[in-house]
Amino acid sequence: MRSLTVLTLATGLALASPALANDHENKDVSLTYPETSTVDVVEEQFGEYISDPYRWLENDVREDSDVAEWVKAQNAVTDAYLEKLPGRDALAKSMTELFDYDDLSNPVEAGGKYFYERKSGGQNQAVLYVRDGADGEERALIDPATWSDDGATALAGWKPSGDGSLLVYAIQDGGSDWRTLKVLDVTTGEVQPDNIEWAKFTDLAWMPNNVGFLYSRFPEPEGGEAFQSLNSNHAVYLHPIGADQANDTRVYATPDQPDLNHSAELTSDKEWVVITSSSGTDARYDITLIKVDAPKLEIRKLVSGFENDWRLIDGDGDTLYFITNKDAPRLRVVKTDLSAEKPEFTELVAESDAVIDGAMIVGDRLVVSYLVDAKSQLSTFDLDGNALGTLDLPGPGQVGGLSGSMKSDEGFFSFQSFNRPTTVFRYQPSSQPTVWAAPSLPFDPEMVEVTQRFYKSKDGTKIPMFLVHMKGQDLSEGAPTLLYGYGGFNISVLPQYKPAWMAWIKAGGVFASANLRGGGEYGKDWHDAGRLQNKQNVFDDFIAAGEYLISEGITPKDGLAIEGRSNGGLLIGAVMNQRPDLFTAGHAAVGVMDMLRFDRFTAGRYWVDDYGYPNKEQDFKNLLTYSPYHNIKSGVDYPALIVSTADTDDRVVPGHSFKYTARLQALDTGDAPHLIRIETRAGHGSGKPTDKLIEEYSDIYAFLADATGLRLTE
Repeated sequence: MRSLTVLTLATGLALASPALANDHENKDVSLTYPETSTVDVVEEQFGEYISDPYRWLENDVREDSDVAEWVKAQNAVTDAYLEKLPGRDALAKSMTELFDYDDLSNPVEAGGKYFYERKSGGQNQAVLYVRDGADGEERALIDPATWSDDGATALAGWKPSGDGSLLVYAIQDGGSDWRTLKVLDVTTGEVQPDNIEWAKFTDLAWMPNNVGFLYSRFPEPEGGEAFQSLNSNHAVYLHPIGADQANDTRVYATPDQPDLNHSAELTSDKEWVVITSSSGTDARYDITLIKVDAPKLEIRKLVSGFENDWRLIDGDGDTLYFITNKDAPRLRVVKTDLSAEKPEFTELVAESDAVIDGAMIVGDRLVVSYLVDAKSQLSTFDLDGNALGTLDLPGPGQVGGLSGSMKSDEGFFSFQSFNRPTTVFRYQPSSQPTVWAAPSLPFDPEMVEVTQRFYKSKDGTKIPMFLVHMKGQDLSEGAPTLLYGYGGFNISVLPQYKPAWMAWIKAGGVFASANLRGGGEYGKDWHDAGRLQNKQNVFDDFIAAGEYLISEGITPKDGLAIEGRSNGGLLIGAVMNQRPDLFTAGHAAVGVMDMLRFDRFTAGRYWVDDYGYPNKEQDFKNLLTYSPYHNIKSGVDYPALIVSTADTDDRVVPGHSFKYTARLQALDTGDAPHLIRIETRAGHGSGKPTDKLIEEYSDIYAFLADATGLRLTE
């Protein structure tokens, strides 16, 4: 790339009426955007001259006072606008009520103790509890509320030792992807002196006899670069309990391939360390093994070449069980015998029309979770692969957190849907699943209807979409609709409960979730059809969803709001550019907006598997066709849009949203509001305290409701 010129800067769930407010309440609010300085940056790449006048907004807000002042000025304009929106307080009240339930995690059994998280209404962060025995009295073990005044420091992962006497846990501060690891004595509740810094993208795995645990980390970044510099030289370390981090043993690393990531886990019998290595975001892995009781740490390669998906289920001695997409785009279950001179993989459960989403082994039973048209189904097999039947589920929804052991007679999984928060089920091979823990809900799930439709995309491909609304609501009358999408990275968008979505539904709106190509709902082929040179299919699928909602009368022409996060934020920016006439309002959250520079910051380099390489001509030309920042059209009326990001987002750095918003405001894009909401001490989304979630989504959904005419009343 050649730079030509660079200059520097100086409620209850009673059915609400979906009546439309034809004259939107906040139209009289005048908007004067902050003036954003520009720099003269024009770069030539593959014969194209690319202007980047807001390059300076890529700088870290903590390090650049000019960027900090820009953030302050933008938030002042946004806050003034949002404060005058009708119904914002009603939304906040509704969301507060809808958050008032016990959000549960699956329990982990260790040494007869059961560890689990629960976040109750009014709590900003989940508390970790422990019981002595399945029916023992619970006691709080870790409460993150004591860690910070603003509630933005979170418990981000934990793992008990095999005997349940010790627990390693991860601390996340301000939404960052960086983790600090600590060790707790479970009996006394005392934090041990162990302190591990710069862990990131890590699993946690205890070695036998509590000698230590395995974790993954990057080298300490240079001063001032922690939130923006590229991540490289990931490695697996063994931390001996009681030792200083400087004495940790590097167990596995690939210095000749610094772009690889590595995570370690142990089989439940503690016989093998299984290290999964990845080269990006694609499900293409290498598998490396270490025999735990060997005289020394001997590395043994099981799978090489980064060609296929491999997911460890469990191991029994030298027999390991995996899910793989090798020779099976919708995945299958295989096993291998490591005692053989040349281990081969033997098929246990063959590929079928449904996509395998996960599996666990409980005693002598294999439980496989399938996706059938983006809904979960659980099927059981013996360890020879013979089908035994299916397990009962409460309805259409999502199964998660399958956890079991060949050495135990019980396993656990969770279930949720759009109208049902997480319920935890206990599974024993001799019976159907039973409820282990269920929340008391702030509403009746039976009053909320979940249906599924199928519509055709531009090229004729059939796309599934869920519709969620109050029971008894006549969809033919048309109601303001919130359409959500993601479409990327093999991530399946399954039924899930979110209080913010439920607040929209409770107010009389319709919620729609489209299962776009690029996700994993139908396996590898579905993912491939929505990435790299096929990325436009994702945008076409989402646009077709909007057209379907309007043509079917579900949504009025001026009542369609759209929302997406991260890769979904890119989706919103792209379709706003391509079809500004179709949508009424949008929310682009923590989006990837500059597709020519995404690979230069933090974890962005991993995303080339889905997006391509900006420095390769074919990929560059494709990226340029849809990059939200580069394709804003001057002289075209854009829908109302609110962009949201956070100052400590070190996954998708906030410069993406800053630059996109600055250009959208500077060009002639119509009179509708184009705002950015910038959260402080918040990251890409995980670990965000409940009070910040309520503030954020009461702001954003009040903005979308005002634009689409959804009346919000208490």
